[in-house]
Amino acid sequence: MHVAHDVARALALAVDLVNTRANGSELLPDVPGLRAFLDEHAVSGSRSMSREDLEEVHALRPRLRAVWAARDMRTAAAVVNGMVAEAGALPQLTDHDGYGWHLHWTAPSARLAQRLAADAGMGLAEVLREDGTARLRDCEAPECDAVFVDLSRNRSRRYCDTGNCGNRLHVAAYRARLRTVEAVSTAGTGEDAEPGRG
Repeated sequence: MHVAHDVARALALAVDLVNTRANGSELLPDVPGLRAFLDEHAVSGSRSMSREDLEEVHALRPRLRAVWAARDMRTAAAVVNGMVAEAGALPQLTDHDGYGWHLHWTAPSARLAQRLAADAGMGLAEVLREDGTARLRDCEAPECDAVFVDLSRNRSRRYCDTGNCGNRLHVAAYRARLRTVEAVSTAGTGEDAEPGRG
């Protein structure tokens, strides 16, 4: 699936924001952590923020996760529409910071959580419009509750990017196959047979 750069950035923001509270970890514990998150995602606007901004962003995460939890288009659309409406979306074309022309969904003066909700919500709206909920996935690794958007051509992605889940499971499967081969090989040579028997 091809997506415009601003949509790709909004989707990454949505996924990473949900995953800041995944697998029992809190990756946005304080205002400096929130600032670092915004810098990592090149979110424009003021970096002057308070504990209240942090709490509002924390409150946004379960609403975003609800889009992944929705198993039908109507439910997902209702969540996204609600977030975008409450954020006071006001689309504006802009070309700052070398990104070329792209859309901002709120006024620069909007509160941080509103800006994040509008950006993430509109990115998710694009994916939902194109493919419904099919590309919104939960990580298939055991004991991982992270989410991702599968933008692969054949929709074959199974694991998140938060903890190398795919690599970890592939290594575990490889080691299990090796143990099976070694056990079969050992049984075939009779190495485990008792002396004097056979």
